[in-house]
Amino acid sequence: MPSSQFSRSTKEGRVDALERLVHDGTPIGVLAYLDQEPVGWCSVAPRECYAGLERYRALPRIDEWPVWSVVCFFVNARIRRSGATLGLLKAAVDYAGSHGAEIIEGYPVEPGARLYTYMGSPATFRAAGFQDVTPRGQTRAVMRYFVKPK
Repeated sequence: MPSSQFSRSTKEGRVDALERLVHDGTPIGVLAYLDQEPVGWCSVAPRECYAGLERYRALPRIDEWPVWSVVCFFVNARIRRSGATLGLLKAAVDYAGSHGAEIIEGYPVEPGARLYTYMGSPATFRAAGFQDVTPRGQTRAVMRYFVKPK
């Protein structure tokens, strides 16, 4: 949902909107569980599903290839620094690939940056097999994973 709509919404309204997406079959991401309790989430879907990303001038499309985008993570404080973000990212790659994605794109930031907690680090993306494809002169990183044909 656009940020203006998000800021006017309630938690219940956001939950309902998310449930509608799930029931409609819209890709929204992957979950991590610990003892049958959800403890992490990675948002991954075709880039065009993220209207805000499509409008974000700091991360324009770098070419016309269809990509799936990893736009954020949530990891419960109990399991942070345990490799959960890397596990979620690998699961997101598998999920996107199982839905026909050939390129998965992420926008990590260095640890300590304001958005770091949500976007993941370049090291995590490299560990998952992503390559830095940031265009020269662009300040926000773009990393891609290229799915190998089966």
